[in-house]
Amino acid sequence: MPKATMHDGSTIDIEVHGTGETLLIPVNPRPLEGPQAEEMRKWGADPALGRSLIDGLSGQMRVAAFDYEGHVLAEPKAGTLTPDNVAADMLAVADAVGAGRFAYYGYSWLALSGLQLAIRTDRLSGLVMGGFPPVGGPYAEMLAVTAATHEMAVTPKPAEPAEPAEGGEFDWSSVEVTMTPAQTQQFLTLYEALRGFDDLAAQPHVTCPRLCFGGSADEIEYGERWGDVHVSIGGPIVRRRAELEGLGWDVEVLEGLDHTQAMQAANVLPILRPWLAAHV
Repeated sequence: MPKATMHDGSTIDIEVHGTGETLLIPVNPRPLEGPQAEEMRKWGADPALGRSLIDGLSGQMRVAAFDYEGHVLAEPKAGTLTPDNVAADMLAVADAVGAGRFAYYGYSWLALSGLQLAIRTDRLSGLVMGGFPPVGGPYAEMLAVTAATHEMAVTPKPAEPAEPAEGGEFDWSSVEVTMTPAQTQQFLTLYEALRGFDDLAAQPHVTCPRLCFGGSADEIEYGERWGDVHVSIGGPIVRRRAELEGLGWDVEVLEGLDHTQAMQAANVLPILRPWLAAHV
């Protein structure tokens, strides 16, 4: 199994499946089991999401899967998880699997990471951002939420047990913060480094074929503990669709889906497979 060395000297395992053009996807290739899997199913998430994506894509591409989120939680990079270092880590993964050029698909903050990668390298043959808008991204809002989360990790206070909201949607305001201060600090480092990032001005530096998608109902309300912050993911994609297309993006809107629903393989693969076949 290939391994890549990250910017802090730690290593990450990579699973490679299929043949053809290389696609990097930062997902956990191993299905979760037990109580953690049951909890994910309760919220409508797939504990085998990474495996489902690999199985759905490896028939047409060489898929390099690596659990980057799991890695940074296991090996926190409290002061070094900057956009430069995240991009360097992604390039290290590509190097480890011998991919001079490669496509990249990431969802949520890993989509944001893909944009940061794209403006720092000319090695991308394609970029897919899911669950985070390429223009009008909620950077200030995510900084506020992350700062509040870090404060709760440093000085924890009990919260009400989380339960699915009406319709099975995730109730973000009831989430208990279980991450350590080091784990939350690294995401605070990332969003502090992105303070003032102008994603519109960055667009001329994204030169590869590119696709973004998101759920039209991807609007996250964080409660009082987070400062009553509203994070709009779907809004900028829907409102600025024509502008995004004018900037060279292909855009797909998943009607009525929220953040968790829009990342599931059953919704992602019908978008990814034809687009990758046509453009990469």
